[in-house]
Amino acid sequence: MFVPGFKDLAKPQWVATIEELKLSGGLPVSELSRRLEMSYMAVKQYCEDLQKLGYLDRTRVPRTEVGRPEIFYRLSPKADALCPQAGVTFSLDLLETVRTLFGESAPERLLFQYFQQQQERWQPRLKKAASLVEKATLLAALREKEGCFGRCKYDPQQGFRIEEYHNPLQPLFDRYPRAIGMELRMIEQLLGTRVVRREVPGGRAGPARIDFEVATLGTH
Repeated sequence: MFVPGFKDLAKPQWVATIEELKLSGGLPVSELSRRLEMSYMAVKQYCEDLQKLGYLDRTRVPRTEVGRPEIFYRLSPKADALCPQAGVTFSLDLLETVRTLFGESAPERLLFQYFQQQQERWQPRLKKAASLVEKATLLAALREKEGCFGRCKYDPQQGFRIEEYHNPLQPLFDRYPRAIGMELRMIEQLLGTRVVRREVPGGRAGPARIDFEVATLGTH
């Protein structure tokens, strides 16, 4: 998930705190300490330290039961810098230069080639998987090495899916939305099955994310 070197330099407790807040979208200290299996006061101190550094925003939210409002933390915009961005400005400028030199369709042709090459690079690794779920789990791990941040989930209602909370290519998708379909087709080709991509908006229930729902036995 994080830029190279961050985990080596930061306190492990800070890394765990930021990672859990990235997954949840924000939590009160009481729930965060429960998930991290640390004491309330220790987690509160880690959050205060990270807030002073500018990586967390702090608010208070009403309790569901009687009592004083709880301290609630979520990641600040500064925390985005901790996740790889794939040289966003450089990449966008380069694609714009390609468009100017070679025509309107040139950037999308280049992006198509990128996903084709990525598919060819990952295909041999995924062939070693013994099942579709194992293949999807391995793919999620490969994507994380490229700067994505996600988790594999399964439940009887929705089946198996990859939930991604960060993709360093998102600014490219915003500028060239057809590249979203290219990435999806690459994932389907790698897994050998239908995949449904769903954009889940952020809110009190959690952060914005992209779900890749994998067609496994009994789903879709």
